[in-house]
Amino acid sequence: DMEWAKDGLDGQLYLIQARPETVVSQNQKAVLRKYRLAATPGQRLCQGRAVGTAIASGRVRLISDHSDLDHFQSGEVLVSNTTAPDWEPVMKTAAAIITNSGGRTCHAAIIARELGITAVVGCGDATAVLKNGDSVTVSCAEGDTGRVYAGEIPFEFEDTQLDVLARPKTKIMVNLGNPALAFQTSMLPNDGVGLARMEFIIAEHIKAHPMALLYPERVSDETARTRLVELTRAYASPADYFVERLAEGVGTIAAAFYPKPVVVRMSDFKSNEYAALIGGADFETAEDNPMIGFRGASRYTHPAYAEGFDLECQAMCRVREEMGFTNVVLMIPFCRRGGGGEKKKK
Repeated sequence: DMEWAKDGLDGQLYLIQARPETVVSQNQKAVLRKYRLAATPGQRLCQGRAVGTAIASGRVRLISDHSDLDHFQSGEVLVSNTTAPDWEPVMKTAAAIITNSGGRTCHAAIIARELGITAVVGCGDATAVLKNGDSVTVSCAEGDTGRVYAGEIPFEFEDTQLDVLARPKTKIMVNLGNPALAFQTSMLPNDGVGLARMEFIIAEHIKAHPMALLYPERVSDETARTRLVELTRAYASPADYFVERLAEGVGTIAAAFYPKPVVVRMSDFKSNEYAALIGGADFETAEDNPMIGFRGASRYTHPAYAEGFDLECQAMCRVREEMGFTNVVLMIPFCRRGGGGEKKKK
């Protein structure tokens, strides 16, 4: 577990802390535990980003500041706007943690992962909709989104002993598009990633149409232009934002499975899906049948998208040449003619 900091004066990265990793190393790698709700959930009170894959239940305890920690009882569900390092002794005793703010790398998420506690972060309104003493169930077993349900819902889990499963002669590769699940999924018996869809990373981590990032002045919607500025303000340019975010996402998947092959499919959105990205409406035209329309290989060299495809290629070059993940193999989708793939290679 290593931490880095960027010096504000010289712009260099410095290693400031190194300590034994305490999350993955504590897991039983030979055992796959899968949680599921044993009854149909009732009212969903709030939702946010799931931390972990477990389920927990208990009574709500709202914590607004450090003084409220004296009232916290072991086994309660800690609910707050955010958490702080001096809360950790109490956090260790919580059945679950729910916060209004934060993402997968916030303090609450990091501590929850280290301690194996179910947590949902970034709910936005948790402290407003949850009340002290409410009985709730916190579920992180339903994908990326963590949900908080009213009442204590029964749940169960199933353990699969992976080291006793017979491996077939046929290679088995996983389908994966979400970088957040990469390291967890890599613990399963596998021979690499057979399909990593670029679309998930673009839609969830980049959110914007690549041509809108290259030509923001052509975006007619003022709200969309504002969102583009907000997304890219920390980067040298909007184009750098796209390249860096895409490289980070693919690089995370490649790192988790290295040196096994990771087949990454270049973007294969349909035109209506591209239009749904921020700023995308100004760069796409309506089609009667987007499924067989302007998508895949035919889009990459077309003047309407060639520069966007160049950004995708820059990101993949960064993953392979700068990050060193030569296990990444690129796939060109939806080639209409036999020479389509060869043309894209050039």
